[in-house]
Amino acid sequence: MTSVAVITVAHGRHDHLRAQHASLARNTRLPDQRVLVAMDDPELLEWSPEAPPAVHALAIDRDPLGLPLAAARNAGADAALRTGAEVLVFLDVDCLVSPGLVQDYVDAVTTEPDLLWCGPVTYLPPPPPEGYPEDVEAWDSPHAARPAPAPGERIRGGDPDLFWSLSFAVHRETWDRIGGFHEEYVGYGGEDTDFSQCAARAGVDLGWTGGARAFHQHHPVQRPPVDHLDDILRNGALFHRRWGRWPMTGWLEAFEEQGLVERRGDGWGVRARAAGTCPA
Repeated sequence: MTSVAVITVAHGRHDHLRAQHASLARNTRLPDQRVLVAMDDPELLEWSPEAPPAVHALAIDRDPLGLPLAAARNAGADAALRTGAEVLVFLDVDCLVSPGLVQDYVDAVTTEPDLLWCGPVTYLPPPPPEGYPEDVEAWDSPHAARPAPAPGERIRGGDPDLFWSLSFAVHRETWDRIGGFHEEYVGYGGEDTDFSQCAARAGVDLGWTGGARAFHQHHPVQRPPVDHLDDILRNGALFHRRWGRWPMTGWLEAFEEQGLVERRGDGWGVRARAAGTCPA
């Protein structure tokens, strides 16, 4: 039987992680490995849930610039590959999963191992007082900005810019072909779009498989994400150096409207303030 590992990187969000694990325990196909990469969160190294699958936790330190999401995903993949995983499934810590997610990803990857596979993701509203129900599929309403094939259907040849690191799967050989995530990205943004560009450069197409449905648990966010402005500028500039264009332009334009950044040639920078003025 094909060996499959589910990899999650986390810092905090312990309740969301426990709920994710419970949804995995209800899957029609349990993963052979459950790899948890704790980013500057030693408490997670002690976590040992009663329900299978058993968790293999490893630690990665915080980078001075922020959480090392790219390096953490690579570390999780390396740990899974060393113990024989053939299919790598990556889940964001906030994602609950449908009962057929693991099996559908395994079917897609083993049938067409040369593709990078994603499943539809629904952004959930705030939970009711008793929490989200086990039958979370009743809340299914995938994000409209990305393909959402029905269960049992697949779409191939997707736009690399629509790749979503919230939920994806890849064959071990295709992972090696892509080369993993570029570890100069630290903090929020850019590393997933870079990964999909690396996939496209390696001749790896994007696919969407309808049976691998995930459900993103609600948490408060800033729109635009002003608390990640420095990360977005730094990672955006890195992406520009590597690919000749800027990612996350929607956020950058929203920052510009708020007077936080300005265009500088073909790039962006923090808007200079007039002498003697105070921040708002």
